[in-house]
This record gives sequence, structure tokens and C-alpha cells, in this order.
Amino acid sequence: MAELLTKKEQNELLKIARETIVSYVTNGTVPPIVSSSAGLNAECGCFVTIKQHGQLRGCIGNFVSDQPLYHLVQEMAVSAATRDPRFYPMKQPDLADFKLEISALSPLHLAASVDEIEVGTHGIYLVKGSYRGVLLPQVATEYGWDREEFLKHTCIKAGLLENAWRKDCEIYIFSAQVFGER
Repeated sequence: MAELLTKKEQNELLKIARETIVSYVTNGTVPPIVSSSAGLNAECGCFVTIKQHGQLRGCIGNFVSDQPLYHLVQEMAVSAATRDPRFYPMKQPDLADFKLEISALSPLHLAASVDEIEVGTHGIYLVKGSYRGVLLPQVATEYGWDREEFLKHTCIKAGLLENAWRKDCEIYIFSAQVFGER
């Protein structure tokens, strides 16, 4: 994926996400933001990931958007902090120590074959009937997975058997510009 965002825009989005989470957890409001930056006004999907003590604390995203990226980042930041069903909603004490990562997404592409999946470059969105699972590109790299292991874990996340990807699944791939707080 071509770099959508400059380093300055990346830092601005991280700042927006952090301020939004702090404001929402503290007083239930989303701060008003206006930006004329081209990258921040792009209409693309994104995921916001929250980590505490190096562990996942929340991750929510959307593949498409009809609003500027900075608005979607605010929306996904609030959702990752308070609506990820795997975790309790963040509270005041949680604000003392968390790190953010944002993944700005390319459009989804229906893979004709799993051979199209480039580990470390592509994320996977797997669909089988009413089951859906997604893993971002960086997940396979973080865990040292090969393509097959990546597909297995995407199936598990979707609530399917780990080899379900072999038959009757739609497998979409996407790339992401991933950046975060250090």
C-alpha cells in the first residue's frame, strides 16, 4: 500500500485518538476536531488498537468509511476503549498507561487463491456464511506465523474450525499503513 499518511499526519491521528479516548472515558464526550490535512481527510477504513502492558486491551475497526479518516479514528478509538466485547470498558485508572496503534487500510480485495496472501503485507478478512473473522497484517508478523497458521487463526477468530478456510470461504485481503505510539 502506498503511504497514505505523512509522519506528521500519523502523529496527529495518534494524538486525536488519545485525546478522544481520554475525553470519552473521563466525561463521555468526543472532542470536536477539524483538519484540512489531505491524509486525515481521506475516506478509508481503519482499526484502532489499544495495548496495556504490552497486551491487547481493545481493537475495533471498519473496512470502509464515508467520512474523513480522523472522524473514523475518533469513532474507532471510542469503540476500542469501551465497546470491544473481549474487555471491560476502560475506566479512569486505565488511562494512566496505554499505547495506541492505528492501521489505515487499503480497500478489500477478494483473493482468487490463498497464494495471493503475503504474510506481513496483507491482513485477512474471512467470510463463511454468517461467520466473519479479521486479523490485521501485523498480527502474523508479531506471532511469527506462516500463511497457513495465519489462515487457521483467522478461522478460529471467526468461530470456525481452524481448517475451514480450505472450503467454501470468501477470503479478502487488504494492506495497511500501521503506526503507533512508542
